[in-house]
Amino acid sequence: MHASLVQTDHRPWPLPRGPWAMTQTWHDLLFAHWPVDAVALARACALPDALELDLYDGRAWLGIVPFRMSGVRVRALPPLPGAHAFPELNVRTYVRVRARPEEKPGVWFLSLDATSALAVAAARAWFALPYFRARMSCRADGERIHYASDRSDARGAASALALEYEPTGPVERARRGSFESWATDRYCLYALTRTGKLLRSEIHHLPWPLQPARARWSANTAARAHRLELPDDRPPHLAFARRIEVAIWAPRRVARA
Repeated sequence: MHASLVQTDHRPWPLPRGPWAMTQTWHDLLFAHWPVDAVALARACALPDALELDLYDGRAWLGIVPFRMSGVRVRALPPLPGAHAFPELNVRTYVRVRARPEEKPGVWFLSLDATSALAVAAARAWFALPYFRARMSCRADGERIHYASDRSDARGAASALALEYEPTGPVERARRGSFESWATDRYCLYALTRTGKLLRSEIHHLPWPLQPARARWSANTAARAHRLELPDDRPPHLAFARRIEVAIWAPRRVARA
């Protein structure tokens, strides 16, 4: 049994049927969120008709999440050389099923960058996710994380990120109804195949060990790559998580787009 499955009572819905398909361990995550224009965000996402943006406090939110992975493996297979540990950068927002907004709200990825060519190809083929190759580094200096990403994949617009970040307080579990819970307690993701099929992949992990955080940015064009502008008049909402183990189920078709 995967280590994350020892606790499931925090989930908003039961575990999916059948065995998990993949496991990963995520390290040194920074959740950086900005409120953005909902119309522009919906246009950038190109959501299928079955989905709509999920809002918090009446606003649409864009998340930029740098971190690194380890222990990436498919069930019953050993870790693959070159594809089991690497940095990753996610640009994401939040969605819900239009006709049934209470049913499994999840994550919608505008883009994902990674160093592993094999991981990029596999995620595009299996999960229909918009992954791109990038030159990346993620280095710890005590509590502080030094992170950089520069997209090298011609299939996507130029995107660069460089920053330092660190936790500034103790670990706390997000309070139900808080922004931290709304943005991180997501147990599925949605994606659209090239042929227009809407897929949902379920995930599971223990409650997030979140900490308050601070960050210093020296480059950030991850939003601009999607023709989105981050607000100049307010800092991002930041949270840090040191480590979490994740089980992922194979994607399933949920509706016609």
